[in-house]
Amino acid sequence: MNRLINIGYGNIVNIDKVVGIISPEAAPVKRMVQSAKDSGMAIDATCGRRTKSVLVMDSGHLMLSALLPETIANRLNQKEDADAYMESVKGEDDE
Repeated sequence: MNRLINIGYGNIVNIDKVVGIISPEAAPVKRMVQSAKDSGMAIDATCGRRTKSVLVMDSGHLMLSALLPETIANRLNQKEDADAYMESVKGEDDE
């Protein structure tokens, strides 16, 4: 089952493919993003806004988002909590 999460402005990513969510402020991350852009491995999901987080994908691609890493992590945690709740309710229905 694909677990999808909104990373801002209608852009959705399969969270099972995300290796990490990092801030783009550090110089090594900036170099990594520029290298990915140069090689066509960067996917810009900022819709023209400032990049506030970089999602590192298991394929080596980088997803650029205009949302803060904390915001994306909170959305992920909310989704996991909701999924766990739905599983527990589903388990109660089987009894």
